[in-house]
Amino acid sequence: MELVQNRNKIAEYRRRAEELVAQMTLSEKVAQTMHRTPAIERLGIKAYNWWNEALHGVARAGTATIFPQAIGMAAAFDEDMMEQVGDAVSTEARAKFAMQQDGDDGDIYKGLTFWAPNVNIFRDPRWGRGHETFGEDPYLTSRLGVRYIMGLQGHDENYLKTAACAKHFAVHSGPEEQRHSFDALVNEQDLRETYLPAFQACVQEARVETVMGAYNRTNGEPCCGSGRLLNDILRNEWGFDGHVTSDCWAIKDFHEHHGVTANPIESVSLAMNNGCDLNCGSLFLYLEQAVQEGLVDERRLDEAVVNLFTSRMKLGVFDQKGDNPYENIPYMVVDSPDMRKLNRQVAERCVVLLKNDNQTLPLEKEKIRTIGVIGPNADNRRALVGNYEGTASRYVTILEGIQDYVGDDVRVLYSEGCHLYKDRTSGLAQENDRASEVRGVCRESDVIVAVMGLDASLEGEEGDTGNEYGSGDKPNLSLPGLQHDILKLAKESGKPVILVLLTGSAMTVTWEDENLDAILQGWYPGAQGGAAIARILFGEVNPEGKLPVTFYRTTEELPDFEDYSMQGRTYRYMENKPLYPFGYGLSYTQYEYSDIAFTEEKPDINAGVTVRFTVANTGERDGIETVQVYVKAKRAGTPNAQLKGIKKVYLKAGEGRQCQVYLPREAFMLYDKNGNNKIAGREYEISIGGSQPDTRSEELTGHKTGRLRCFYDGALETEE
Repeated sequence: MELVQNRNKIAEYRRRAEELVAQMTLSEKVAQTMHRTPAIERLGIKAYNWWNEALHGVARAGTATIFPQAIGMAAAFDEDMMEQVGDAVSTEARAKFAMQQDGDDGDIYKGLTFWAPNVNIFRDPRWGRGHETFGEDPYLTSRLGVRYIMGLQGHDENYLKTAACAKHFAVHSGPEEQRHSFDALVNEQDLRETYLPAFQACVQEARVETVMGAYNRTNGEPCCGSGRLLNDILRNEWGFDGHVTSDCWAIKDFHEHHGVTANPIESVSLAMNNGCDLNCGSLFLYLEQAVQEGLVDERRLDEAVVNLFTSRMKLGVFDQKGDNPYENIPYMVVDSPDMRKLNRQVAERCVVLLKNDNQTLPLEKEKIRTIGVIGPNADNRRALVGNYEGTASRYVTILEGIQDYVGDDVRVLYSEGCHLYKDRTSGLAQENDRASEVRGVCRESDVIVAVMGLDASLEGEEGDTGNEYGSGDKPNLSLPGLQHDILKLAKESGKPVILVLLTGSAMTVTWEDENLDAILQGWYPGAQGGAAIARILFGEVNPEGKLPVTFYRTTEELPDFEDYSMQGRTYRYMENKPLYPFGYGLSYTQYEYSDIAFTEEKPDINAGVTVRFTVANTGERDGIETVQVYVKAKRAGTPNAQLKGIKKVYLKAGEGRQCQVYLPREAFMLYDKNGNNKIAGREYEISIGGSQPDTRSEELTGHKTGRLRCFYDGALETEE
């Protein structure tokens, strides 16, 4: 989708910002470079707090719609849906901002500058913040990140609806407990092929207004003061013209933890001189002294403040009433029935059906008298929302969703089963104090729904989580506490057992895959999550989600957590066979592909190629198929087949449709060890289907993807 911007209007904003900054004193300019900025009444400038969050809804500012966590929305593989959610979030944001301004409320989390999305690559499932991302694949992350930003920022040529932020730039994915001192060492090939593409797409396609630097160092340079990242790549190579913010209190890490500077003066100078415009924190107070001592040229400070005021002017807050099309969005849109309906629909589209032996699902309400619902996440609101969340007016847990759905027609028995991660639910009780209740519930039930997993107290950001683990990271991928034991008790009952996993990451559920009847991956499904999952369990909705991450068989097969090389990581480079592959997900219906061909008589990679195919719903239920197109360079030393195209296709039962997916020249290019992007070989294989073209996906789905071959006839560049 092409973005149209009035470049003359933006140039006018910058001129106005320059005129404003020219009237400020040194101390006034310095005060404007921190996230909490004071008013300058003589210039008509109101106080403003830059810090706001909207990862999956307006966060930390009272009532707002809590959509599924980002990793869950990624499972829909749907670009259009992501923009629709971004637009809904920014609509609520504008309505809340107008209400807050009427009340003269400019507190933290009350502005229009949102530090989302997180487009880091979820390279290791142990990383606690991985559920904030769109998964492990650079292509999928790019597409979803771009469209979410478009939804947040809007399509008006003169104004931003809100200002989005691509974070954390760059090469950032744990360990959380070391993030203030860690140096992520990465070769040029992995940097360009894995860690940078989503940021580049956000900058060049979505024209994201803000980029946030990461806490860690990358190849020796602290990211919030990296000349290579912020100047050479971001501004000079990619043409970024917004503003750069530090992560919160990251600049003091330069001298306190990274040891690359000796004191605060040197730290703020390094950050400012290398392109960081805004300090989330207060250390930039030292900029006044740095300018006076000649460590920072005042012209660079002026440039930073101009960047910041240009962003504020794009939001229309300095213009006359009536100019900005977003200023009159009524507060009644917030948490409205339409928003709740959209939220439930989004949650329904995120759930992934991982296993369904003997068509255990969907359940038939008419044939069931009693359902047993067990597990620590069955009635856990925190397992609905992930982190960076808002406040819902109503939360529907899985237990409540099932109770609401079946009403008085079916008896629902419930047991917490066990604590989420401790060995007892009560401190004075004996270990496994709910085992007898679990046995009793299972004995009386016709079918058992076990709701297990994690919540944001176990995986999340360093400083936010209260777990017994590594500052938000997971020590392993096993279900914590006694959850596995409770599942064994359920299995021993002889009743059908359906496992609903509420997690923000991949778990090793090998035993569960071998022994349980059905498994749903529900992620952190948002405030309406219980209603959505109930509708899927009972067949009102046909699951369509696909995994945006690989589910490994064991923790032991993972490379070292601190190793940022992509070798052996994610579906693109792994050699082992996964438990559940990236791109995998079952449905209550079946899809078949036929008539796969190129539209061009002589496909030319240089010009891009278009693949056409017919996809048919051969089952008895309507559904939405996620078409996935992968490209593999048939040359030694290249990655596995990589996702390069997606398409969502709604098909009624028995319906077929001819579709096309265009693959540009870039889909066939790979980076070499020097970071040069090149056509990677003579021969390529293109795979089209509902999964990736690996043997494990074929085993699980019973289908092979369709294959086409194409060739490159041009001159190949040799690697130096």
